[in-house]
Amino acid sequence: MDMTAGTTAANGPDELHAKVILRSSEFRLKRQDDWLALEALISRAERRGIKTLNAEDLQRLPVLYRSTVSALSVARSIALDRALLSYLENLSLRAFLVVYGPRGTLLQGMSRFFGHDFPAAVRSAAPHFFIALFVLAAGIAAGFILTASDEGWFSSLVPAGLAVDRGPESTREDLLTREIFAPWEGPAHAFALFANTLFQNNTMVGILCFSLGLAAGIPTILLLLHNGLILGAFLGLHYNRSLTFEIVGWLSIHGVTEITAILLCGAGGLLIADKIVFPGRYSRLQSLGIHGRVAAQIVIGAVLLFFVAAILEGGFRQLIQSTLWRYAIGWSIGALWLLYFVKAGRREDG
Repeated sequence: MDMTAGTTAANGPDELHAKVILRSSEFRLKRQDDWLALEALISRAERRGIKTLNAEDLQRLPVLYRSTVSALSVARSIALDRALLSYLENLSLRAFLVVYGPRGTLLQGMSRFFGHDFPAAVRSAAPHFFIALFVLAAGIAAGFILTASDEGWFSSLVPAGLAVDRGPESTREDLLTREIFAPWEGPAHAFALFANTLFQNNTMVGILCFSLGLAAGIPTILLLLHNGLILGAFLGLHYNRSLTFEIVGWLSIHGVTEITAILLCGAGGLLIADKIVFPGRYSRLQSLGIHGRVAAQIVIGAVLLFFVAAILEGGFRQLIQSTLWRYAIGWSIGALWLLYFVKAGRREDG
């Protein structure tokens, strides 16, 4: 009796291994024709594009994909050999990318985004954009009034990193020669260093303004107000030295685009806040899922505006020493942005 038990124990692992191999072979033989057919279809789609598949192939593709995924699930549950599992996982992933992946190229996707999705998203958030504009304008007005009446407010409102060597002790001549008409420092500093730093800093502020919308939008409003106070303080300081026209031109060349980008990020944050606080007939999570994509499209597009603003500020602001030209460039670009947001993608909407 003991010898029989010993023999059974000794032969047990071999018999189990043989059964696994047999089950795996049977499983493969019954389904491998479908797997090979699917592999042939996705290989052709990967090499030449899905448009090369005919109508019959396009009908078979999702059926074969679902059959393969089902086979993968069964194979995992009955613990078939690792090589077969690896093959099915790889085949299912490749098929998924063909069936559900993007149909166009990267260039086509970008064309679609900037030609329709981005301006359409901005138009849909127009009320939130104007709320952000009102808050920023209120901050500018408050900062201007406070600083123009008492320049001690400038140091309180403007961080030292932004003020640099500007402040109540600055003279008109200092502001003209060291700031507004300071000499251009060359392309290496202007584009490679300064513009890159500006882009990173401004983008971080914009994304922060957007992401804070998750907290019911209150931090977004406070951040917009804070930025308005800083800008208003700058304007008030220069106003007291009869440099209003010059400073607005100096700011216009890049500020029209940069402020637009900040307002877009603020609008995206307020849109999220709106749909979280007032979800309507959806749950808050559902509402966030529906409208979060639109808000994200706005912010992604705003990054492009931050990039343009950084190039204008870092590369061209000091290169162009004419105040009138600064106005012309800044507000002409602003007019183009306005035309773009109002008109782009309208035909497809209709």
